[in-house]
Amino acid sequence: MNNRPTAISLFSSGGIGDLALVAAGYDILVSNELMSDRHSLFEHNFPETTALTGDIWKLADTIHGHVRERLSGCELDLLYATPPCQGMSKNGRGKLLNAIRSGQRPPFDVRNRLILPTLRIASGMKPRTVLFENVAEMANTVVLDERGEAFLVLDLIRERLGPEYVGRGEVVEFADYGVPECRQRLITVFSRDPALHRWFEATGTFLPPASHSRNGRNGRLPWVTLRDAISEFPAIDAGDPTRAASEVPFHRVPLLDESKYWWVRHTPPEKSAFDNQCVACGFARNPPHVARRGRDGINRTSDSTPIYCSKCGAMLPRPSVQREGKHEIMRGFTSAYKRMSYDEPASALTRNLSYACSDNKLHPEQNRVLSLREAFRVHTIDRFPYEWKRKDGKPTRDKLIREVIGESVPPDGLRRIVEHLLNISSGSVRPSQATDFGPLFSGRTPESVPHGFVD
Repeated sequence: MNNRPTAISLFSSGGIGDLALVAAGYDILVSNELMSDRHSLFEHNFPETTALTGDIWKLADTIHGHVRERLSGCELDLLYATPPCQGMSKNGRGKLLNAIRSGQRPPFDVRNRLILPTLRIASGMKPRTVLFENVAEMANTVVLDERGEAFLVLDLIRERLGPEYVGRGEVVEFADYGVPECRQRLITVFSRDPALHRWFEATGTFLPPASHSRNGRNGRLPWVTLRDAISEFPAIDAGDPTRAASEVPFHRVPLLDESKYWWVRHTPPEKSAFDNQCVACGFARNPPHVARRGRDGINRTSDSTPIYCSKCGAMLPRPSVQREGKHEIMRGFTSAYKRMSYDEPASALTRNLSYACSDNKLHPEQNRVLSLREAFRVHTIDRFPYEWKRKDGKPTRDKLIREVIGESVPPDGLRRIVEHLLNISSGSVRPSQATDFGPLFSGRTPESVPHGFVD
């Protein structure tokens, strides 16, 4: 073993978050990921790591054994884990609510129980620090333990790690770390490191102060905008096969069919195509598309939004479907087919980042979604050495790239957090030197995350 701090990575996916650990100085000894296509990307980019592909429930003891072997009697410094979030996230919550109420899914999502083998590994390894990254809703997620007893996830982490660990979960807005993307995540850090103990007792947080804010006040820089991040890329167009790609690698977008291109082409800046007005007569007071939350708590869009101009009767360039020879407004969220703002960070990149119908995913000005190359810039992946190549030699499809990005945290923001933890541990910074603490990012503590769902 050398003198570099050591880490293991669980639910590693393609290793995007792990770029932060390596950049901060960690050696990642062992990784685990269920999906072989994602893990093959990890293996190509982190060849020194022992990569164990498969179900963590079945591999927990194997992971433990390989970590012990790689440590050669030394302590493990960091356990980094990003359990799947589909059962916790806002994007999955509506579907889960509907499924639960219709009797199609049990009220406790089994995917959330993946925290159990993770904590089993943590309890056995006793790392100096554990770091969990997940959606903000994790703070209010309830899981059943092995005995069928219900716990809030954060309480379960605290109980399983034991009293020698101190810590908490905090909601972080990654735009506050200079990432040109609004992405809120729950960063949960617990540590038994004496220096980190003293820091936490003095400050109540393990997170570094924010470097950016929306307005750039109180000594912070303004948020990095989408214009700052991607305006240099050549213009491309999703309506023309000859202009849908450029010579810049990965700077390409899927083509839109004639109808979708018509909707997108007439969508003004920062607006949704659902609110487009008449292009035949120019009438601009057709009612907009709206959504309201019903008594059942589910947000539903209006089914009476006009698709024909109330003045001239011409069809409006709004998302629609044809039924019995007549066009009707397409059912969906009002944020679908919506342009991002050039003067704000990008909306959170999801696995559907290349679909115009996804939430707030249209380019601010051009008639298309963001390209993969722009996504690398927005997500800060291009600040690190990374190749979209698989160790197994199979081609890396665009779909896999989108999935890996959508499942990951912006690595440059995570780097700031991990470097801060190392600086505290090494004594490079002390509590008396710090002047800015607490939930500095989204302004939301875990207790303020909405409680409308128990999975």
